[in-house]
Amino acid sequence: MPKTIRELADELKVSKQTIQYHYQRLPTKNRQKDSQGKNVISLTAERIIRSKVAKNQQIGSKKTTKTSKENNELIATLRKEVEDLKDQRDKQIAIKDRQIDHLTKLVDQQQQLQLATVAENHQLKEHVQKLSGLSEPSSSIQKRPENDKDDTLLNNINSSQVKDKNYKQDKKKVSKNKVNNSWWHFW
Repeated sequence: MPKTIRELADELKVSKQTIQYHYQRLPTKNRQKDSQGKNVISLTAERIIRSKVAKNQQIGSKKTTKTSKENNELIATLRKEVEDLKDQRDKQIAIKDRQIDHLTKLVDQQQQLQLATVAENHQLKEHVQKLSGLSEPSSSIQKRPENDKDDTLLNNINSSQVKDKNYKQDKKKVSKNKVNNSWWHFW
């Protein structure tokens, strides 16, 4: 019994346009019209259209399968690349961590050297002050009777002159040492 385009489309689970497309490409001898002038598909035409639709569905499913395989391969490749990038990033972070640790140790060493230098400078200043006589220990100051004020004044003046003289001599020694320690004397 002949079928309409819609009935065949529903049966094959394709669109009406697909059936119409194949129907129009049939030879004119396989096309029929009903009493109202509508296109009707004969049994011969139905077999031809079924075979063409089945071929197209098989080709479509193969393309889909092939595309799925390609997509899966692409996804696998991308996952590998992401993992490789993560590994590279982790290695770089580890290297940077080691560099930071090394630089932190160097900064600590620099700070310790700076503190040692400051302490040494402080000791040298104290030594220079002792040599120049600018600082007198508190135990060397003695109480004198008031009647010796004039003598004390003279002694203070004399001691300050001696200190100035000692200070100038020490300064000369230090400046001589500086001259001898100039860079050109090492050549």
